[in-house]
Amino acid sequence: MRLTLFSSLLFAGTALSALPAHAAGELNLICAADVVICEQMTADFQKSHDIKVNMVRMSSGEAYAKIRAEARNPKTDVWWAGTGDPHLQAASENLTAEYKSPMLNELQDWAKKQAESAGYKTVGVYAGALGWGYNTDIFKSKGFKEPKCWADLLAPELKGEIQIANPNSSGTAYTALASLVQIMGEEKAFDYLKKLNANVSQYTKSGSAPVKAAARGETALGIVFMHDAVAQAAEGFPVKSVAPCEGTGYEIGSMSIVKGAQNMENAKIWYDWALTAPVQSRMKDAKSFQLPSNKSAEIPKEAPKFEDIKLIDYDFKTYGEPAKRKALLERWDKEIGAVAN
Repeated sequence: MRLTLFSSLLFAGTALSALPAHAAGELNLICAADVVICEQMTADFQKSHDIKVNMVRMSSGEAYAKIRAEARNPKTDVWWAGTGDPHLQAASENLTAEYKSPMLNELQDWAKKQAESAGYKTVGVYAGALGWGYNTDIFKSKGFKEPKCWADLLAPELKGEIQIANPNSSGTAYTALASLVQIMGEEKAFDYLKKLNANVSQYTKSGSAPVKAAARGETALGIVFMHDAVAQAAEGFPVKSVAPCEGTGYEIGSMSIVKGAQNMENAKIWYDWALTAPVQSRMKDAKSFQLPSNKSAEIPKEAPKFEDIKLIDYDFKTYGEPAKRKALLERWDKEIGAVAN
């Protein structure tokens, strides 16, 4: 699969002025991205709007669970970021509201398709490919060979040297699980995961935590979205990112308005604002190196380019369906989680 992305310089004036600029009140926001970009987005929005943002940072799985639990009495207005699968699941369960933003025509085709497939109950805000990041100092000192393929992660010398998140709490790890199933077939994928378990020292709650641990030298390798590995390298850590040779899945980081939101108008204002080119171009300032969904947004030079990665035709619809997701997670819990080191 190959996605064509366009980049252009912007900031001729500000695109924000074309959108509703002010509204009174509050906005209750769940942010399912790294805390640095969550805080930057919140601060930037409050500077240009008379709206107080009550932001809570959660992983994608936690965000979905919270919104589902509060369906009868929603306490969240907007769920920004996190992998698209749980957003699609929430949409299919009618937990999120249909909204066609006036910004839709400015978005990449993959972002618009995400919205169309969900009946406009979610939309793509960024994209990123799955892979891993490893600590080059640790690999050199221990004489490990660079792992270029999924198969290489099963090397006996990597026993206890790998971290990956738990797919129940992490959208990143669920994307990894669903990707491996699509690449290998379900039976072979679970056989692979059982063998990989021997090399995994920890299943973290957060999707980006494994590569942060690798950056600090606490583990040798973290299976993550590649842009999270690039972010650690940009901070000066000895981390190298890898795209698996057999192929890999990718995420469409998404955004949804919660059905029955208490602050619906303010939710729409955030939604439109977050899809603008200037806002998405600022993500790189928080060391977020995903591919932005607005066609006019500036693509970070550090961002892993999809055209350089062997991507599978990731089936967002199937693997975002509640029944499929539930079945895969239950099998993971029984066959991997229950025997995890």
